[in-house]
Amino acid sequence: MVAKTKKQTGKSPATQTDRDRSPLVSPPGKSNVRRPGREGKAFNSTHSNGLSGIRHKLGLTPSAAAKLGITLLLAALTGYLHWYHLTQLFENDRHFSHLSNLEKEMAFRTEMGLYYSYYKTIIEAPSFLDGLHMVMNDRLTEHPLVINTLKRFNLYPEVVLASWYRMYTGVMAYFGIPTKMCWSINRGEGLTPVDSCEGMGDPAYFYVTCVFLLNGMMMSIFFMYGSYLSGSRLGGVITTLCFFFNHGESTRVMWTPPLRESFAYPFLVLQMLLLTYILRTRNPSRTAMVALGISNLCFMLPWQFAQFVLLTQVASLFASYILGYLAAAKMQSILVTHMITLGVCFVLMFGNSMLLTSFYASSLVSIWVIIAMRERFAQVFRQGIVIWVMQGLAWVCSTVLLKFLLSTVLGASDDAHISGLIKSKFTSYKDFHTLMYTCAAEFDFMELETPVRYLKTLLLPINVLVVALIAGRTVQDVVRSLRHGEKTLAKTEDADEAAGSEIAAKGELVYHSLQLMAFAVLAILIMRLKLFLTPHMCIMASLICSRQLFGWIGEKFKQHTVVFAVLAIMAIQGMTNLQAQWAIIGEFSNLPQEELLDWIQENTRPNAVFAGAMPTMASVKLSTGRPIVNHPHYEDAGLRERTKLVYSMYSRMSGETVKRNLMKLGVDFFILEDSWCTRRTRPGCSMPEIWDIEDPQNVGKTPLCTHISRNSRPHFTTVFSNDIYKVLKVPKATKDLR
Repeated sequence: MVAKTKKQTGKSPATQTDRDRSPLVSPPGKSNVRRPGREGKAFNSTHSNGLSGIRHKLGLTPSAAAKLGITLLLAALTGYLHWYHLTQLFENDRHFSHLSNLEKEMAFRTEMGLYYSYYKTIIEAPSFLDGLHMVMNDRLTEHPLVINTLKRFNLYPEVVLASWYRMYTGVMAYFGIPTKMCWSINRGEGLTPVDSCEGMGDPAYFYVTCVFLLNGMMMSIFFMYGSYLSGSRLGGVITTLCFFFNHGESTRVMWTPPLRESFAYPFLVLQMLLLTYILRTRNPSRTAMVALGISNLCFMLPWQFAQFVLLTQVASLFASYILGYLAAAKMQSILVTHMITLGVCFVLMFGNSMLLTSFYASSLVSIWVIIAMRERFAQVFRQGIVIWVMQGLAWVCSTVLLKFLLSTVLGASDDAHISGLIKSKFTSYKDFHTLMYTCAAEFDFMELETPVRYLKTLLLPINVLVVALIAGRTVQDVVRSLRHGEKTLAKTEDADEAAGSEIAAKGELVYHSLQLMAFAVLAILIMRLKLFLTPHMCIMASLICSRQLFGWIGEKFKQHTVVFAVLAIMAIQGMTNLQAQWAIIGEFSNLPQEELLDWIQENTRPNAVFAGAMPTMASVKLSTGRPIVNHPHYEDAGLRERTKLVYSMYSRMSGETVKRNLMKLGVDFFILEDSWCTRRTRPGCSMPEIWDIEDPQNVGKTPLCTHISRNSRPHFTTVFSNDIYKVLKVPKATKDLR
């Protein structure tokens, strides 16, 4: 245990209100896009005239306005509960409030530390613009290269948070309001005391608080999403409870706040809610399409993986169009919105070629052309299954062809590892970079325990039932269409008008089922992607409250009785899962790394260049500001080759070869970790075994790292060592080696 002693006085930071925003209003019979401000003030009885005016502008009856108010209050409550839940889990796991600044930085491991380092750079710069210039002309991350990290690493969240932090601290300082309290922490065990600060004036505290507030707002949107999709507030309750009951399978933001998904996923939830509104509405307004585009952009900018998720969305929509549940005009409007968003994102990402050469970009163009040529398809192929299959084949072939054509023309190879990763899932193919992914548990196939956990909380059975009902009705519609020789509704411009709201309602359910199956495929192939599958399963679970699907149970009272019975059974395992999360009590400590970082600060030049394991390099850059040659952001082709050269230390090559590799990179110090030499997550996944695939001529030899851990001479000189780390000094390169 640690003792906490107050070091200086100051007011506690003002409580941050959870500013939940509702993107959607769903009164009976009408849906409107709306983004009001703070709901808390909207229910003050002293402002009845203001409320009446707002109600008239929205076209709501008093009853509908009351229902809307209740929905927003419940949404705000669920958002607050999720924010509180995340905050407590994070604090319990790390005892974050008692950590020194260095310990807080060390707690952000691997990619997290890399992303946080740019936030730190901007807030510590003389001005915001100076900090922005530094991250756009970075000389530390891939020495000796100068790179635009804003382009490479999707750092807009850090730029925004750093600007907010500077404004917040500047305003508070102007008014003389304290923003944090600092304490002296006695760590015991003969360790020196450290200073620890908490409050919004502490950079790390501000950062994680903003992340958790954003994900609290996500839960508010989740509630509204479930309510809107199911047509019942009880559906929103089902969605949020399913999320909480399966929290460990739904998100990891409470353990890894700085990861890109922590910033991006809330905007995907908003985007899918808006898309649901657009699918349900006969003639969605331009405002709705603009809102869809903005949420799309906010999802794409923070995360390089967003393009793959949007590819599954576009594919699911295209399948709905082929089956006749989505009109051509509406499909084209959605495609145009995606195209514009992609173009804006390309500009804001300074021409990042991965966006234009992605399967997502090629798919948008392919589907647009196929829809534009729908009359030609109708003339050449018979209506029904034949034309559906041909459209699907045309989409797949043209998308793949266009993607590889663009990659060749633009010379882009940054996403080549994705193709290798997918190839390795279906064949015996493997190489160094593929194994670096697949040997990590999160990139392996989904573990069997995951569906078992879904079974225990009834999430899987409910989803199977819902999808089965939707599939059954869809098959009936398809058979009826084929039997009567009717043209699919998607082939006419006035499809929604002719079919009415029934087809639109069926269309949104078909889309959500297809999207669920797409997420399931992704999660099965790459376990990490269950973070998309589980929340969408929670959304689909809300449909047990849908009268459209489950009206056959009987009147609403009977249906609600069944729903509450299901909830009671879900809560048995769900509460057990929550109690297991609440029982996690820990305290972050990493003394060996702390010793390493302190030694680097005190005994090396500010321009000394370091290389080593990717997670450690992120910590070295963040906490010491020393240049590094490799880092955990593995999506760049050049960086992958640099890392391969650095990791030759863990191969069976000769010491002379590895020394030359490091000298060519300009490395001054290599940080050796014995665990990387011996760690083996499963057969074939130790670093020497991974290198055997690339370097078969040296198979059977003792790994170089084993030799170096015993005696670093004659190739290197050991200048620091503890139980975990050994710092090797690399000889200076001569002119003939450069």
